[in-house]
Amino acid sequence: MNKPNPPAKSADPPAKTSRFRELGEGSSLSISVITIAALLLTWYGVTRLGWIKPLFLPPPQAVIQQFWEYATGIANDKPLIDHFLMSLFRVGAAFAAAVLTAVPVGIAMGMSRVARGIFDPPIEFYRPLPPLAYLPLIIIWFGIDELPKVLLIYLACFAPLAMAARSGIRSATSEQIHAAYSMGANYPQVVRYVILPAALPEILVGMRIAIGFGWTTLVAAEMVAANVGLGQMVLNASNFLRTDIVIMGIIVIGVVAYVFDLMMRWLERRLVPWRGRV
Repeated sequence: MNKPNPPAKSADPPAKTSRFRELGEGSSLSISVITIAALLLTWYGVTRLGWIKPLFLPPPQAVIQQFWEYATGIANDKPLIDHFLMSLFRVGAAFAAAVLTAVPVGIAMGMSRVARGIFDPPIEFYRPLPPLAYLPLIIIWFGIDELPKVLLIYLACFAPLAMAARSGIRSATSEQIHAAYSMGANYPQVVRYVILPAALPEILVGMRIAIGFGWTTLVAAEMVAANVGLGQMVLNASNFLRTDIVIMGIIVIGVVAYVFDLMMRWLERRLVPWRGRV
């Protein structure tokens, strides 16, 4: 007597993958919250017990006090909003200029050996250099106004954006390009509707990296005769050994940079929702 075959188990890999991804994200968020809380408690405990002198590590309440004084404008300095807006202007202007110039350069490098031969040597030469290495030249050439500050941040953002755009061009397969040509598309249409969408995920990743480099270079950029800005606030406080203001400024810069990164992640999910899907 033949035994009936057991019913086949229904498999839904995409659903399982989605559940695993959601579970992983939730677990990661809870672990991050616990880690931050543990660091804050350790910071409070170490300073409370007097293991580290306030000159080297002030207690959290002192940093919070400085944040309140700067936020309300009662500190012996410009209000925190003035420092923030000026730094935001410098980073935002440099980042926007880098996006408008580095992305076309990167696309040209990925599609033309002539463009690659022109732009690749200077980009690869200055890309590993720290901003402080060529900061004196920028001051000599462009003075001490706003231009050298924005230019320094611009150069920090340009290289990763150009390299990301160049790498993203390779995501467009020859089959996709030939299929577009066979359907009657011309060269600009192929670039717009085939190559750019394929390169967009890599470009957005490059934008995330570039905005991080921009905020990293902010302190160096505001060393150039600045009288307002988050980096200038940190540098000025370090000259007077005001560690509480230094740590407050570092935290503000880090939080702002993290918010920008979250905005770039949101933009990536909106523009390339297929990225990371299986």
